[in-house]
Formats: sequence, C-alpha cells, structure tokens
Amino acid sequence: MHDLQSLLQKDIATSPHRGIRNDFMIEIELRPFGQNDFARLIGWTKSPEFLLQWAGPIFTYPLDQKQLEQYLLGTEGNPPRRRIFKAVEMRNQQVVGHIELNEIDSKERSATLCRVLVGEPSERRNGIGIQMVKKIVEFGFDTLMLHRIDLLVFDFNFPAIQCYEKVGFVKEGYLREARRIKDEYWSSYLMSILEDEWRARLKNQ
Repeated sequence: MHDLQSLLQKDIATSPHRGIRNDFMIEIELRPFGQNDFARLIGWTKSPEFLLQWAGPIFTYPLDQKQLEQYLLGTEGNPPRRRIFKAVEMRNQQVVGHIELNEIDSKERSATLCRVLVGEPSERRNGIGIQMVKKIVEFGFDTLMLHRIDLLVFDFNFPAIQCYEKVGFVKEGYLREARRIKDEYWSSYLMSILEDEWRARLKNQ
C-alpha cells in the first residue's frame, strides 16, 4: 500500500470512538446544508489527503468559504442537480456529519451518493454513518422516486465500504488508480443499490 494510503488507513483504524452503538439507538435527521454550516465543515477538514478521501476532487485544500459558496449553487434550480445535507443527532441536536446526493437525473431516476463525512473522529465507527446513509437512500427512493443510487469509495477505506454494504450497496466495478494525490494514485470501488433491493431489505427487517 502506498505511503499516504497507509497513513490514512492507520488514521481510520485508530480513530477514537466510544464503541459501536446499535443502529436503533441513534436517531439522525438530515437537514439542508447552508452557509451557516461552512465553518464547521472547513474545521473538520484537516489535510489535503483527508479532503480528497471524503469529498473527491471537487475541492482544493484548504477548503474555504468561496469554494463552498460555489458548491452550494448546485442546490439551486428546479429540479436541483444536487441535494446537500448536514446530519443532526436528535438526542443532543448536534451536527455530526455531512452527506449529499449529486448528479440527480429525474429522467433516468438515478443519483450519486457522495461527500459522506462523520465530522469528529470521536463520532466515527459508532453507527452514525450507517444511519446517515440509510436516511439519504430513503430520501432518494421515497421522495425523489429514484431507481438507482451509486457511489465511489476508495478501496482502502474499509469502514466506509462496510457501512455501505450494511445498507445494501453492492460492488459492481473497480476503477484502478483513478485519482492522483501528490505522487500516488488511488483506486476506487463503484457500488450501487437499486430501488427494489432497498424495498426488499425493508420488508425483511
């Protein structure tokens, strides 16, 4: 594994956490992301490697207000091509994450799940990410009436891959060395979930 990937994988594996809580103990609400949330998201992003890991190539480091203002323009229009949310843990009304549906195509009934982030290291690996993904998938299929939701995830981000698989995403492709960071190239899995797969999982729960 490359040096930067090794460092990120070590960070993922050793992130402080309180232990995995049961999913049903966590109640997450997705609320629209706005300008008042910029400073928090900027504060969560500590390095160019971490920015690429959670956000992809849309931003450059350091993340700043100007980039986020441009980013937010994608939520305009009728219909908008992206829907951006902050995740709020209802128990304490704390904003704990960020998540987005992008490339929303009402004709094809498809969208891409992206920019998924549980902000504080102490909140990771405790079920919040799973609930965030469940909520946005539910929004995509029940509110936007999508048929397919896909995503890309770096192959070394094992906790994220496990999170998506628990929600019902399946691997359907592999993009070899598709992103460059400094002198390294990172590979990604393409994963997806279909409407009927999601509804079948709900019936079996």
